Amino acid sequence: MTSASVVVHPDPGVLALSVAARLATTIIDAQAARGEASIVLTGGRIAARFHQALADSPVRHAIDWSRVDFWWGDERFLPAGDPDRNETQARESLLAALPVDEKRVHAMPTSDGEYGDDPEAAAAGYAAELAAAARPGHQEHPHFDVLMLGVGEDAHVASVFPGQPAIYEDRPVVAVRGAPKPPPRRITLTYPTINSAEEVWLIASGSGKSDAVALAMSGAGPKQAPAAGVRGVSQTRWLLDTAAAGALPSSFRSLLR
Repeated sequence: MTSASVVVHPDPGVLALSVAARLATTIIDAQAARGEASIVLTGGRIAARFHQALADSPVRHAIDWSRVDFWWGDERFLPAGDPDRNETQARESLLAALPVDEKRVHAMPTSDGEYGDDPEAAAAGYAAELAAAARPGHQEHPHFDVLMLGVGEDAHVASVFPGQPAIYEDRPVVAVRGAPKPPPRRITLTYPTINSAEEVWLIASGSGKSDAVALAMSGAGPKQAPAAGVRGVSQTRWLLDTAAAGALPSSFRSLLR
């Protein structure tokens, strides 16, 4: 059964440093146990900050980056190299600084890639890549040590938006059309895949996220607040700064640590 924790940091800079340190420790522990690690990246401003913090940290030298698999929770369906793609951001702020194995960098397809301008075909292709990396007995996706998610101002996670079809999907990866936040076409992991991760971290910074965080943690359903439908197999962590935690009721103070 999953356990939940909420960790509140004083500002975005400390939050980024803490997430970077926590991620490095998780990868080191996974490699000590299994010889490798598998993580799912997210995008956004706070992601860029903790990516950079990890790239700059001397702790990065304790990790065998050639034995880390990188996946993405969602992606904007745009051409390769577009600055709005989560992959582009992660490459610039993290991956370019590390001796990664490109065969283990599993970027979601681009709109000018092998599947053409067809997000449904691209989503199916990414699902097939996940299945190919699955452990024996796990047919749809590999083991994820940690899956990181930003939280939108409407409480969306990945590209699972309130009231949209992706909430109800059983397929591991789906295309999104008509997303309420530009660009309208995206690819996203769905709840069954997200919630298969050993740990899921929901990361939010700034007062603009405070209502969404409070809504997701105060009993809202996933149709209204998709972040409320997320949980890791062993651990669900809310990693916040003070501003993002500002609307949490006092009843959550027992969880804060």
